[in-house]
Amino acid sequence: MVRDGFYFNIPVLALMGVGIWLGLWVWVAVLVLVGGFILFFFRNPDREIPADPSVLVSPADGKVVQIEEEGDDRLRVSIFLSVFDVHVNRAPIGGRIVQQDYHPGRFRLAFDERASVENERLVLTIEDEQRRRLTFALITGLIARRIVPWKVAGESVAKGDRIGLIRFGSRVDVFLPRDCHLEVRRGDRVAGGSSVLARWS
Repeated sequence: MVRDGFYFNIPVLALMGVGIWLGLWVWVAVLVLVGGFILFFFRNPDREIPADPSVLVSPADGKVVQIEEEGDDRLRVSIFLSVFDVHVNRAPIGGRIVQQDYHPGRFRLAFDERASVENERLVLTIEDEQRRRLTFALITGLIARRIVPWKVAGESVAKGDRIGLIRFGSRVDVFLPRDCHLEVRRGDRVAGGSSVLARWS
């Protein structure tokens, strides 16, 4: 589990203690459910990462909600994360983070197409050993209000490494170069670090 889950549960546990002391058992039961959901939300499971070097993995758990052309040179694959999905994000390829840009913005519903360009987001670009670059964006939603990066520009990552967290419902956009072969369709569910999103040609 991500340590943020422990921090968010501290006030819940404190209120639970007060409820037990006062004998407010219905209130205690509600807090147990809240605490359980927080632990569930911040789960951080291990994943089996595909070893094939031609494979690009999904950076997030969730549902593929859009696949759109972005100009003449790339394809945007958008993944929506509900509050029931794992929110730990992973590196879709191995390499070095060559760029990391934070863009302030709005907090539209994450499945709204406008969220890709209007919402607060963190855009990362990774360059692999063959100098191929992949850009992806961690995007906040209506409920998610904070992106927590665990890696910074200049650091090296392996494919499937945990690179950050978006709290409470969000969206991840992956910008695939045209020399990639897409392996998912709209409506597919993917798992961060283990689902094959595309392959290098």
